[in-house]
Parts: sequence; structure tokens; C-alpha cells
Amino acid sequence: MGSTGPSRETASQIARRGLVLVPEGRQVFPELSVIDNLQLGAYARPSADLIEMTERLLDRFPQLKSRQNQRAGLLSGGEQQMLAIARGLIARPRVLLLDEPSLGLAPILLDGLYDLLAELREQGMTTLLVDQMAGLALSVADRAYLLQSGIVRHTGSASDLRADPALVRSYLGEHERAT
Repeated sequence: MGSTGPSRETASQIARRGLVLVPEGRQVFPELSVIDNLQLGAYARPSADLIEMTERLLDRFPQLKSRQNQRAGLLSGGEQQMLAIARGLIARPRVLLLDEPSLGLAPILLDGLYDLLAELREQGMTTLLVDQMAGLALSVADRAYLLQSGIVRHTGSASDLRADPALVRSYLGEHERAT
């Protein structure tokens, strides 16, 4: 984002420059509606295209569109996670940080999440993804850092890590080789 070292900027200054975090654990405002939660993500953006961007994201997440006026606390865990991701995307980030986005998602939502991440990659969005679903994460990554107990154990291109039989056995499991 234009800087190579530690920043003395405030969190709000960093957010205005385009860094958005979607934290682990479906961080939504349970008493607010789905639409209000979504639009909170755009607080630092010009409001001129807020309605258009909201509609685009609701079209992208049809489960949310059908429940847009309901309280977010009434959504399923997977729907809350989709709302948290959509709220991050409405800010039109330059860099999107995703912390364990697949946590607790049903398989059908998991596929949709990784389809979305692949689309974002194709559109050129920079994404930093932390996920225990290593095989899926590697399928949408250019570069990978494999951590064990908080220590970087392997680093390289995602394709190199996927092609290393020892890493596949040790970290991904044989069943994930196909991803």
C-alpha cells in the first residue's frame, strides 16, 4: 500500500488507504439489519455509489438479499460469515485480509466462498488469506506461507507447495492433493 516499513498511522487512516480486515468469528452487529451491517463497511467511502454497490453485493450473496431487512443475529453462522465478507468488500479494498473465512461454513457455502476468492484474484485484488483449509487456500493463492505453531515452516509459490509430496502428506493430507 505504498509503504515498506512499520506505520505510525492510526487504524482509521490505514482503513481509508484501502486495507480491510474480515476477522475470524463472524463479527456482525446482531441487532442491526443485514443491510445496515453491510453498509457499515462503507463508512469511509464516498456515498455516491453506495446503493449500486449494495445491490451488487446482495446479488452476489443471494442468501443475504432475501434476508436483507432481518436482524443479522438471526442469520445462520454461514450467512453471518458471508455478511462479514460482503461488508469488507463494500469498502472496495486495495488489500483484503481474511482471517479463517471458512470457519464453520457448510460445504456448499465453502465452495461459494472459494469461487468468490478466485474471482477476486482474477480481478487483481490483493488478498491475504489465513485459513486451515490449506488445500482450498492454495487453490486460489499465488504465494503461500505454511505456518506450524505460529512459525513459518515453508514458503514459496502455491503451486510449488501443492506439488511437494512431503508437504502434501504432512500438512494437506493425501485427500487434498486433487484441489
